Amino acid sequence: MQRIGDKRGQLAIIIIVAVVIVGGIIFYFAVRNQTSISSVDADLQPVYDAYDSCISTSAQAAISLAGSQGGRVDAGQFIPGSDYSPFSSHLNFLGFPVPYWYYVSGNGIIKENIPTKTSIQNEIADYVEKSLNDCDLESFYQQGYSIQRGDANVKVTMDDTRVVVDVSSPLSVSRNGKTAIKNNHESIITSKLGKFYKLAREIYQKEKQEAFLENYSVDVLRLYAPVDGVEISCSGKVWKTPEIVDDTKQGLAGNINSLRLKGNYYSLSDKSRQYFVVDKTVDEAVGFMYSPSWPTKVEIQGDGVSNQLMIAEPVGNQQGLGVLGFCYSPYHFVYDVSFPVMVQIYNNDELFQFPVAVVIDKNLPRQGIFSNLTDSPSDDVCQFNTQDVKISVYDSNLVPLDANVSYRCFDQKCDLGNTKNGVFEGKAPACVNGHIDVSSSGYSSQSQLLSTNEENSADVILDREYDLNVSLTVDGKKLDGSAIVSFLGASNSSISLPASGNVKLSEGIYEIRAYVYGNSSIVIPASTKSECTSVPTSGVAGFFGGTKEQCYTVNIPQTKIDYALVGGGVQQAYLLGSDLSKGNLNLNVYSLPRPNTLEQLQYNYESFESSGIDTSYE
Repeated sequence: MQRIGDKRGQLAIIIIVAVVIVGGIIFYFAVRNQTSISSVDADLQPVYDAYDSCISTSAQAAISLAGSQGGRVDAGQFIPGSDYSPFSSHLNFLGFPVPYWYYVSGNGIIKENIPTKTSIQNEIADYVEKSLNDCDLESFYQQGYSIQRGDANVKVTMDDTRVVVDVSSPLSVSRNGKTAIKNNHESIITSKLGKFYKLAREIYQKEKQEAFLENYSVDVLRLYAPVDGVEISCSGKVWKTPEIVDDTKQGLAGNINSLRLKGNYYSLSDKSRQYFVVDKTVDEAVGFMYSPSWPTKVEIQGDGVSNQLMIAEPVGNQQGLGVLGFCYSPYHFVYDVSFPVMVQIYNNDELFQFPVAVVIDKNLPRQGIFSNLTDSPSDDVCQFNTQDVKISVYDSNLVPLDANVSYRCFDQKCDLGNTKNGVFEGKAPACVNGHIDVSSSGYSSQSQLLSTNEENSADVILDREYDLNVSLTVDGKKLDGSAIVSFLGASNSSISLPASGNVKLSEGIYEIRAYVYGNSSIVIPASTKSECTSVPTSGVAGFFGGTKEQCYTVNIPQTKIDYALVGGGVQQAYLLGSDLSKGNLNLNVYSLPRPNTLEQLQYNYESFESSGIDTSYE
């Protein structure tokens, strides 16, 4: 019989052996990783240094792009604005398309497009991953190195002071009988991208809830433009509308660009400048920028408002003051103003900027939106692709096309993927009244309604798009002046001649409108207008409500119209693909009398609608 003590001894030996085995396994993997990562022969190390340099360089480029493009490495699809709202989806800032974080779309819908921290990290990772395919190691091949690279899997994390790029990619290097394999590569970039992004969200949240930019802008409007008031005058008051619009823009530029947040990155020249300090404390430099050349809408409404003049007309004596002959000219003008502001967070080395739209509606700042931003994936409908969809894409001859397919649900756009042999089959978010957007090189893009909660398939036909060079003659002669030509129909495009004559059109019905402009000598002379109204009589009769008719004279200053319509016409036409493929579209319009009076100018606009356009191709 085996004793209990012997069993305990055997158990102890087994435990010791197990510990030794586990320790050996840990030591093996530690040594193996150390060998593959750090124990690289000096003769092979330059290859790894060059590869690490590629990682660092592409990461720095991606970080710079993210900072200058509002957190987006890929600026995304450009969506144009409209006459109703001047904002497109991007602000053109020194040639860079910077996506708006907040704007009003061309059809008047408020849009938010704030990247999450996760999306910024993923876009940097995608940029680095694609850039590594172009990492140039050719010089090492010429020196006799044998190099084998595997696919790269990149992960990026960012905090307040750095961006860490982890690349998992087997890189095998051999030369003169020496071999090394390195699977993991890391690059740490000193950057405040994470801190700047966090601060940018805080500033945006304050603007979103308090509309402080709008409040400052209302002050500017009342300082630089007539809004409401009374002129003590019997002859009225006249302003030139274009001058008021220009003064408003210049005033906005001067005041918005003076704004600061509480901090120690500036000094105030005097106490009055405290007005421009927004009540938010920051430890980084923050600036605000607006330029009058950016897309801006200034619309003015009210009695006496036209494209050229704003007139406050006298309305008579105030009751009880008739004995003094006292009269006044009240005015009340209503402004709708919208313009972009670029918010910039910066230091000597880095910049993070994002634009927002500032909206004044009927003299009032827009109401603050009291909802908080969140990084929660539940806010991103693209995270929940739950519906099976089948999208078939064809050209006009029903030939399958390779195309990119995306899906728009509310204000979010989800990239679904590309078709294969004209068909995309995959997942899309569940959505009511969403839209399938399809684009293909050489074809006009199409959008089609698809409620994925009820439907799972769609057929989309894309029309071939042709590059055209458009030329314009007037009475068969070369254009002398400038012209605007619009194509409204299957594709909507406008060009300005002679500056640019290139346009892309697809086959279909169009209304072609060509406006030719030339110098004008029209002068609207200064004039006077008599206005009569009932006013209280003087003395006791006036006290008891007695009135009499009194007339006043309104003086309107001289106005000159420098540019006027001198030719053009309108034509309905079906543009065939066989004609568009020729590449050149020639338009001939007919001249109109050069106007020197307002009556002649009015006649030109009436004649324009009945004047046709001759078209030919070559």
